[in-house]
Amino acid sequence: MRNTKIGFIFQSYNLLARTTAIENVELPLLYNPKISTKERRERAVEALIKVGLESRLNHIPSELSGGQQQRVAIARSLVNDPVILLADEATGNLDTKTSYEVMELFQELNDKDSTIGFVTHEDDIAQFSKRTVVLKDGNIISDKEVENRFFATEELAKLKAAKNH
Repeated sequence: MRNTKIGFIFQSYNLLARTTAIENVELPLLYNPKISTKERRERAVEALIKVGLESRLNHIPSELSGGQQQRVAIARSLVNDPVILLADEATGNLDTKTSYEVMELFQELNDKDSTIGFVTHEDDIAQFSKRTVVLKDGNIISDKEVENRFFATEELAKLKAAKNH
């Protein structure tokens, strides 16, 4: 169930150092005997394209920036089309534009009935969620719907407009 229903994004990436981006993304599929080598490769490429790394398929982690490594980790978490995605600081090492692109992807997945649970210390990133649960010392201190929720598509358009001026 863990490899087919739940996707994980770790704060520290957990990529294999001597394997390419595409091979790292293929890893969760290796444990599914129903998926052929060809389909495994196709899914991995598709996931890397979703996170904007189509030009980095054959790069090993040491040839990628921290943000690119995180996007490989995100692609790996998506490759099985999980029902639940758990992310620990998935945008922590990304620039604003890339963070918003990741949130756009999360919002699209959520709109297609995937449950996304993510940890963040960034207030602007938390504004993309439908609800926030605040923890302190292991206890829930608040659980509420987000007011004035951000929509990643709109925020990306604002960034693009600001860049063009």
